[in-house]
Amino acid sequence: MSRENVIRMFAGSFILLSLILAHYYSPLFLYFTAFVGLNLLQSSITGFCPLEIILKKMGFKNCKD
Repeated sequence: MSRENVIRMFAGSFILLSLILAHYYSPLFLYFTAFVGLNLLQSSITGFCPLEIILKKMGFKNCKD
């Protein structure tokens, strides 16, 4: 599995988890959803993604490799 696929999987999972938590526990979990969305946005603009750095150190390959 490539780094890009893992990053998308993490982002999608976090968004779905925060929506479930907001529905069942507290709407304040929507701030977590917004945080994930903003992180995805800044990552697309700047190219900086902390999860990508971690996955690279763990040995996950890039799509282009």
